[in-house]
Amino acid sequence: MSTFPEDAPIYGPFFGVMGAASAIIFSALGAAYGTAKSGTGIAAMSVMRPELIMKSIIPVVMAGIIAIYGLVVAVLIAGNLDEPPKYRLYNGFVHLGAGLAVGFSGLAAGFAIGIVGDAGVRGTAQQPRLFVGMILILIFAEVLGLYGLIVAIYLYTK
Repeated sequence: MSTFPEDAPIYGPFFGVMGAASAIIFSALGAAYGTAKSGTGIAAMSVMRPELIMKSIIPVVMAGIIAIYGLVVAVLIAGNLDEPPKYRLYNGFVHLGAGLAVGFSGLAAGFAIGIVGDAGVRGTAQQPRLFVGMILILIFAEVLGLYGLIVAIYLYTK
């Protein structure tokens, strides 16, 4: 006979922990890819136009923000973890969903920021009028991660 009720099994917090881990792992992977890919574009561009280096850092900053989204959700989830029977299976599933939402959307946003940042920085070195277009595309890529953050916070509050 188990001492835990059916809606609060011993393995319930596992899903919450995996949600917190997924939030930071996948969003950090996206941010790392975006930073690395944009960084190689900046390095290649800076050989020809070193005066544009600071202006070209924008994709790297935007990629870093993606990791912050995952960090916020991971800390929220981790702060709400508790031992069973206080932590129910429902909470674990909701926290897993929240972590996966922000993590995978952060991964996708990081990929988009990296690819656009690399091509945009290299293109801006050749044609400076491309800069505004690059920024607009980066904003649309960044907002993908923000959508995941919004969904994750909404799920977290359930």
